[in-house]
Amino acid sequence: MKDIMLYFSNLFFKENRWFKSCIILFFSIFTIILLYRNTAFQMVKLWTVSDTYAHGFIVPFISLWLIWRARPFWIERDPQPSLIALLLIFIFSLFWLLGDLVAINAVTQLSFVTMIALCIPAVVGWKISSVITFPIAFLFFAVPIGDFLLPAMMNLTADFTVVALRLTGIPVYREGLQFVIPSGRWSVVEACSGIRYLLASLTVGSLFAYLNYKSVYKRLAFFAFAIIVPLVANWLRAYMIVLIGHYSGNELATGIDHLIYGWVFFGLVILLMLFIGMKWADSDDNKIHYYKKQIPQINKKIVGNYKTYFFILIIAAIPHFLNRLISLNNNELPVVLRNLEINKNWQPDDVSSNDWKPSFPSAVSFYDNIYTAKENSRVGLHISYYRQQNYQSKLITSTNTLLNAEDKRLRKISTENANFQLNEKTLSVESSLLKFNGILEEKENTNILAWKFYWVDGKFTANKFYAKILGALSQIKGKGDDGAIIVVYAKFYDDQAYAKKALESFMKDNEKNIENALLKTKNN
Repeated sequence: MKDIMLYFSNLFFKENRWFKSCIILFFSIFTIILLYRNTAFQMVKLWTVSDTYAHGFIVPFISLWLIWRARPFWIERDPQPSLIALLLIFIFSLFWLLGDLVAINAVTQLSFVTMIALCIPAVVGWKISSVITFPIAFLFFAVPIGDFLLPAMMNLTADFTVVALRLTGIPVYREGLQFVIPSGRWSVVEACSGIRYLLASLTVGSLFAYLNYKSVYKRLAFFAFAIIVPLVANWLRAYMIVLIGHYSGNELATGIDHLIYGWVFFGLVILLMLFIGMKWADSDDNKIHYYKKQIPQINKKIVGNYKTYFFILIIAAIPHFLNRLISLNNNELPVVLRNLEINKNWQPDDVSSNDWKPSFPSAVSFYDNIYTAKENSRVGLHISYYRQQNYQSKLITSTNTLLNAEDKRLRKISTENANFQLNEKTLSVESSLLKFNGILEEKENTNILAWKFYWVDGKFTANKFYAKILGALSQIKGKGDDGAIIVVYAKFYDDQAYAKKALESFMKDNEKNIENALLKTKNN
């Protein structure tokens, strides 16, 4: 206790070499949090509303504890501010600006946490920061990203479950993420993807490896182990849930039982993973005895530099100034979608109120119509237009899907990216096959082939990342943030090739017309 009291007195005494650096570091981090508070609030909001990212609340405290734990190594060294770290803060502040222009939470939040992490080497130097590399890197577990893994993880879960059921002797008919067995219909939803188990396992596993292993190779091996274990465990969990449901007549493994089995099973898996990991843990002789280390004497040399804080303040404020300048070029007029001059080969048809059509609720204006050609091809056209985009209303987001969760009439069978040669251009589309649930009286309404793509800065593309880049560049060039989602779709019974031909024919005849209408809307 005496040593601890002496340490605190030395640390906060004004002549201690760490006093100024601690003050500068605190205000630097506080300034970034204050300037980028909207980004911080978005992170906290996701921690609050999503169980997947709830661990974010404790991550900063664990990082602080790990830094404190390593103090015998860094407390003896002199803080030396780094100009390179300041330059990196500036670079990532520009990344934040680009992410904010197109409202990408992953980019803004990663840039925000990176700027906070870089404050440490900017104030105290790289030599000291190298001692606490893991505690600093651990902060990134607070960033609520991982949703991009959902489609792949859901497909892998479905693949494993179907194969395992067939090996068990249970016949399975699969359509996309849904499959039918003799006892009923099952589907792999987001909760079954295993993403929350994977993120939790990585957080716990990396911390365990850092605290129990000295070797870098051991740490990396266990980190890889922490990736594999939750994936395989989730596949087994999904398989067992279906198996239990099948043999229990669907009385068990549904509803709350589904969640209970999930978390109980995952808890046992994590305990088993840690138990195995302890078999190779380093002995106490290889671990650091922190409190037995002698407290260093007071060094009257003061290394901290208040100029570092002012550089960080200026650097962190520049993106906000630039953002205000760029936003002045955005069109603030109400959107009025111009009427399309459709090719004479296609005539407008009546749109049934009970008919399916795409829906992207956050758009500021919509256009819907169905057209019929002379050869009886019937194609639907939907346009959702965006202007003055923000985090609640934006062109590209995970919620802008062809099928929303509330629409129980249809299910998505497959989605793929495809390119088609239309006149002098190549059209890139996201091609989705949709299927109505149940048996319908009208055979032609059984399936839907839908092409989805974006219009940004006068260009068509289905690539979300490319569309985001186009949107950011458009704003930087002073052309505004206007953009649109275009969906063309055709219904069919069993001839998908016929629906594909109809969509190709419609786009060949009307690609220029759609583009001209969107340009006129942007310039109104």
